[in-house]
Amino acid sequence: MAFSSGNSKGPMADINVTPLVDVMLVLLIIFMITAPMLTHKVKIDLPQPNPNIVNPDNPPEPVRLKIDQSGALYWNDTPVNEDGLKAQFSLLGAKPVAEQSEVQINADDAVAYEVVARVLSDAKSYGLTKIGFTEGQ
Repeated sequence: MAFSSGNSKGPMADINVTPLVDVMLVLLIIFMITAPMLTHKVKIDLPQPNPNIVNPDNPPEPVRLKIDQSGALYWNDTPVNEDGLKAQFSLLGAKPVAEQSEVQINADDAVAYEVVARVLSDAKSYGLTKIGFTEGQ
């Protein structure tokens, strides 16, 4: 004779969830162990605030430097070549840091990165520290 339960009206409708719970717990433990290993730490050296610096009451007017898509430079809406730009940077760099105007660079989205990098390099070489980026107008 075959095995039978007391009532054989049809197939058994109950699902045994114990193996499913066991598998899910094992997967949960595996993910808990491997997830911290997948994250990569990025070390960032953030600037620290200096309480000794006093902001001036009347800061100088910022300089707007526009770089269009062809790489042409405009110093406060006046066209300027690279030599003229370096001359302007040397004039700004000769001033004390507190009196230097901020250089706000507005680079077109299509301009080559090399042009922007060269402008930033020139500004740094002349001792400019107040440099920012703006979006077009």
